[in-house]
Amino acid sequence: MKNMNMKNVWVSMLLASSLLACKSGESEYDASGVFEATETIVSAEAAGKIITLNLNEGDELTAGQVLGAIDCENTNLQKAQVEASIKALAAKQNSATPQVQILTEQLASQQKQILTQKQQLTLLIREKNRVENLVKAEAVPTKQLDDVNGQVDVLKKQIDVTESQLNITRQQISSQKEQVAIGNRAIMSEVGPLNERLAQMQNLESKCSIVNPIVGTVLTKYSEANEMASPGKALYKIANLNEMVLRAYVTGDQLAAIKTKQPVKVLVEDGKGGTKELPGTITWISDKAEFTPKTIQTKDERANLVYAIKVSTKNDGFLKLGMYGELKF
Repeated sequence: MKNMNMKNVWVSMLLASSLLACKSGESEYDASGVFEATETIVSAEAAGKIITLNLNEGDELTAGQVLGAIDCENTNLQKAQVEASIKALAAKQNSATPQVQILTEQLASQQKQILTQKQQLTLLIREKNRVENLVKAEAVPTKQLDDVNGQVDVLKKQIDVTESQLNITRQQISSQKEQVAIGNRAIMSEVGPLNERLAQMQNLESKCSIVNPIVGTVLTKYSEANEMASPGKALYKIANLNEMVLRAYVTGDQLAAIKTKQPVKVLVEDGKGGTKELPGTITWISDKAEFTPKTIQTKDERANLVYAIKVSTKNDGFLKLGMYGELKF
């Protein structure tokens, strides 16, 4: 009986081993890879001493967050110099107001003079008509009519002269304004380039502030306060870890079964001996085959050439860069 019981135990163990071997022989996933994220290296845009750089590795930053400043004293001085030059040019502009004011007063006086002369002419014409009637009635001599006609002719000529002077004054006013305008245009032609230079200085001044461009987590800090910065010098590296990408590899036989925007299951170890499942979406499939990386296992271990794919998945804080993951199509 004892021998029979021992035999049953060994049989049970063999069956369990066989089942386990069969289970382990079957692949529980279709592809595997490691998690990564789009990493951005933020660099300085201005030259100067880093005054402050308030960030540490692991900090979560928002887009547009001001992190520090670079000492740009030279830029500030150049900006002040350009602004002073623009003010100096404005002071050089001439005004036509004083000269035009004198000519305008002269024009008004001439207009009044013409008005008076025309009124006088009206009175003389009436006198002329009266005298003509008297001459016809032989009440006065003809010479008196000739005198009145002579006065009318003289007054008409005076009116013509005054009107001519009036036109000349108008031309002088117009000419004075034009001359001043030409002179001012020559002066203000220098303002355009200075304004462009000022805009350039303002742009450089804005780059003296260190502003974070995207939402993400600081991965690496390359620079510290009091160090010298130059355009293009790396300050820190940041990545948005809210959405991770699993770069995995599939064999040529699996290509026909997948496509972009296809939902898949992302499997990761939960640290408790189990597996955590996350939803994912295939966002990219390589069109070129490459040799299987040594650290990557495929469904068919005999596969030498594989195709890289990227699967996007939301990160609830559990996923880490470089973590191993698997896919189930």
